[in-house]
Amino acid sequence: MTSPLVQLALTEDIGAGDVTSRACVPADRMATGTFLAREPLTLAGSSLIAEIYEARGGINKLELHHADGADLKTGTPIATVHGRARTLLECERTTLNFLQHLSGIATLAREYTTQVAHTNCRILDTRKTTPGFRQLEKAAAASGGVTNHRMGLYDAILIKNNHITAAGGVRPAITNARASGLPVEIEVRTLAELNDALAEKADHLLLDNLTPSEAREWIAIIAGRAKVELSGGITLETVRAYAETGADFVSVGAITHSARAVDISFRLEWS
Repeated sequence: MTSPLVQLALTEDIGAGDVTSRACVPADRMATGTFLAREPLTLAGSSLIAEIYEARGGINKLELHHADGADLKTGTPIATVHGRARTLLECERTTLNFLQHLSGIATLAREYTTQVAHTNCRILDTRKTTPGFRQLEKAAAASGGVTNHRMGLYDAILIKNNHITAAGGVRPAITNARASGLPVEIEVRTLAELNDALAEKADHLLLDNLTPSEAREWIAIIAGRAKVELSGGITLETVRAYAETGADFVSVGAITHSARAVDISFRLEWS
C-alpha cells in the first residue's frame, strides 16, 4: 500500500505522465539503474524505494545493498533496480529526493552521536520537522543513532514556558499535569523555577540556552533528583562540552530542520 506522502510526491512530479521519457524511450525498453552514494553518508529512507516503484506499476527486481543506518563511503551502491526504462526514469527524482533528504538527516544525526561517544549523554531529536514528514524524519534520525523524543503533542508531557504562563506558574503546571499519569518534563528558565520544579518532583527537566559552565552548576543543584535535558543552539562544535556537564540528554532541532541533503546519484544502463 502506498503512503499518502509517497503518492503526493509522485503525483506532483509525474502528473499525467513523464512526457520526456514517453517521447524518447521505447515502451518495451528494459534497463537497470543503480543508486550510488556520491559522498560519505549514513543511509536512511531505503525502505521507500520499493514503495515508490510499486506505486508506478512495479519493477522486475530490486536489490537493496545496504540497510538504513549503514555508514557508506563515496561510490558505494545503495540499491539496484531492474525493469521498464520508463518506470525507472519517472521514479528517479522522487526516489532521490527522499533518499537525499532522509540520509542527510541520518548523516547529521550520526555526526552528533559520534561527538558524544563515551559519555553518559544521549542525543534527542525534536518536533522541529517538515510538516507531513515527521515519522520519516524521526526514523532517519534514529538511523543515525539519535534517540527519538516525543512524536507529537499526544504521547508525552513537556511543559514549556507558555504552558507555565497559562497554568499560573511551575507548581500548578506540574500539579495539574500529574493527573495525566504520564511522566512530567518541564522547561525551567530561572533558578527559582528550577527549585519549584524540584520541590514538585518533576521527572525530567529541560534547561534551555545555558552555557556549558552554567549547565554544570544547575546540574550540581539538581544532584540526580531528575533527568536533565539541555537544548538551545547546541552545535557540533559545542555538543561535546554540553554532554560532559553530566546531562542525560541534549536535544538538537537542527538534526531534522537544518540537515543538508546528501549527494546520491542514479545511473541507468540499457539492459
